[in-house]
Amino acid sequence: MSNEIINKVANSGLITIDLEEFYPKGERIVFDLKPLLFQELILKEKDFREFIKNHDWKQYTNKFIAITCSADAIVPTWAFMLVSIALAPYAKKIVFGDVTTLEAILFSEALQKINYADYQDKRVVVKGCGNLPVSINAYVELVKELKPFVKSIMYGEPCSTVPLYKALINK
Repeated sequence: MSNEIINKVANSGLITIDLEEFYPKGERIVFDLKPLLFQELILKEKDFREFIKNHDWKQYTNKFIAITCSADAIVPTWAFMLVSIALAPYAKKIVFGDVTTLEAILFSEALQKINYADYQDKRVVVKGCGNLPVSINAYVELVKELKPFVKSIMYGEPCSTVPLYKALINK
């Protein structure tokens, strides 16, 4: 009898996808128009344009920006567009919405770069735990794209998975 320890997980043929590996690196910033509103109610065009002209936009260099307005006010669409134009030479990515929206868009773009055909007939485990804020949207999008190619999809860690999908034998 051998005392050799056999790693059954390593020999299982499972491929682990860790969404943290696709996490776009960079600082996330919410640019909120609320402080630029008069009494948090209205946007004064002259004051707003003066702010756009004089603000230090370089501080947003290589950052991911979510433009929003947290005040319960009617803000004209052009105001968000003007901020976007000012940010464009500096920011890595600009979206309208909150941080959740920003993360969803960043992951969506990252997941579009995957060649899902590389997973043809493979058994895939989507890693569940991590240290970075991976959105549920990213998990949903990943399995939606994987499903037509893979034999099976599981969630968790290779030693303890939750089965999600198993292809029919005659695909």
